[in-house]
Amino acid sequence: MTLFDALFSYEALEGTLSDDARVRALLRFEAALASAEARAGVIPESSARKIADHCRTFKFDVDVIAKQVALAGNIAIPLVKALTESLAQQDKDAARFVHWGATSQDAIDTGFLLQTREVLDLSEKDLACLTGLLATLAEEHRTTPIVARTWMQQAAPSTFGVVVAGWLDAILRHRIRLAEIRPRILTLQFGGAVGTLAALRERGQSVAKHLASELQLSLPSIPWHTHRDRFVELATYLGLLTGTLGKVGRDISLLSQTEVGELREPAAEGRGGSSTMPNKRNPVTSAVLIAAATRAPGLVSTMLAAMPQEYQRGLGGWQAEWETLPELLRISAGALHHLVEMVPGLEVDRQHMRENIASSKGLIFAEAVSVALADRIGKIPAHMLVEAASEKALAAKRPLKEVLLEEPNLRGQLTAADLEGLFAVRNYVGSADEFVRTVLEQARTFSSPA
Repeated sequence: MTLFDALFSYEALEGTLSDDARVRALLRFEAALASAEARAGVIPESSARKIADHCRTFKFDVDVIAKQVALAGNIAIPLVKALTESLAQQDKDAARFVHWGATSQDAIDTGFLLQTREVLDLSEKDLACLTGLLATLAEEHRTTPIVARTWMQQAAPSTFGVVVAGWLDAILRHRIRLAEIRPRILTLQFGGAVGTLAALRERGQSVAKHLASELQLSLPSIPWHTHRDRFVELATYLGLLTGTLGKVGRDISLLSQTEVGELREPAAEGRGGSSTMPNKRNPVTSAVLIAAATRAPGLVSTMLAAMPQEYQRGLGGWQAEWETLPELLRISAGALHHLVEMVPGLEVDRQHMRENIASSKGLIFAEAVSVALADRIGKIPAHMLVEAASEKALAAKRPLKEVLLEEPNLRGQLTAADLEGLFAVRNYVGSADEFVRTVLEQARTFSSPA
């Protein structure tokens, strides 16, 4: 299906994860393998050059290969066969050394790692860009007052800067995670038929070292055909990242509701419209983020379920990864990219934020009053007094401050001037500004030279 590619993905990503790119990645493995084996003295250098050259120029038919996969069981078998036959028409001796000493899984796993690296490169750029965008937004709104909501209800004052800094802080953690796991994930898969490289005799390790160098991948201590923790670690990282993106999308969509009206996604020709209601501006990017976060856990669970693979080469579990992990990469990187494109145009309605603060008629300052009163009469009595006053104010649709001024048990404890100060947003946002400053300082370290 390609109908939804532009919604859930983007052009550069699709080029990296396409069927054509997957075949090209396997051919890169075969070219690098031949070069590594020549450097290790396993095959003639002239044959290696011809194999590598042919891998770069080989004209393959993805549709033909796809049909043959149903019989062969994997993509490498028909591809290697076609490559060998094609090269044999030019040089039979060189064709003898195609795929020498390797197995299908070596080509498939390592080829996918090459694609994965390109996707991670794209995502790292987007993560860096998103860091800068969110840092700018948090700085701009570090003191912009907003109602904080718990259990979907208005709770207490906060700042929009704190909201954005929370998003940013999570993104920074994902950047740290990616930097940490990247070397573990991008590790050569090369073990031959059963993970011993026996077909290469005493030169197996030498070939592996040269092959890792050729492909710029880490060299593992031992082949990992049925030890899938590397790919599963990648999957769980993508699940975490996509979950955070979904959280951002959820926040933006909720704050974009008509009745809330504090945020709006950018307006553009044809963006977010309705097929029947001309007044609508739907939060399209938020929908993409939430959809990706909804789909990711199932894909991650498939990767986890596929981990216990049989003996030295798995049956079924390995095959379950082939579409699952690329799809995880696709939806996570796609969601990330769409968020990066949307944030610069995000509309922040400060006026509506102020109006929503006022709409509670002071109820969002109940905790502030309760805390101040607790110093004088104790925590539980203070809580009960303010709770009763809040219920009375809500029932009568009156400002909480007015009700409190009439409360006889409050007299002699808090003056009218005290209450005036307690009902000011600036006096009850706690360490909000410090939290934003701390996150912004951390964000700056990511862009500072080492």
